[in-house]
Amino acid sequence: MAIEVRIPTILRQYTDGQKAVEGSGDTLANLFADLETRHTGIRARLVDADNGDQLRRFVNVYLNDEDVRFLDGVETKLSDGDSITILPAVAGGAA
Repeated sequence: MAIEVRIPTILRQYTDGQKAVEGSGDTLANLFADLETRHTGIRARLVDADNGDQLRRFVNVYLNDEDVRFLDGVETKLSDGDSITILPAVAGGAA
């Protein structure tokens, strides 16, 4: 099962600069585990082990353009050919 994962610039250090990588898994959690086998360190940037392996607060993940927080979070089911987009939230500004 091939799933395309689009990687944001800030996380490309884990994918040797690749903008997109392929992974596999029947759920988002399994996809992240699969990615970790080839891109060490990426999973810890996406899920919070201290919070039951839920998505980190400031990480947005989209399955085919739909926010997984409104689906089943890391337990969202995946299918062959799906596209995952990872977007870190951006904050800041002048006082």
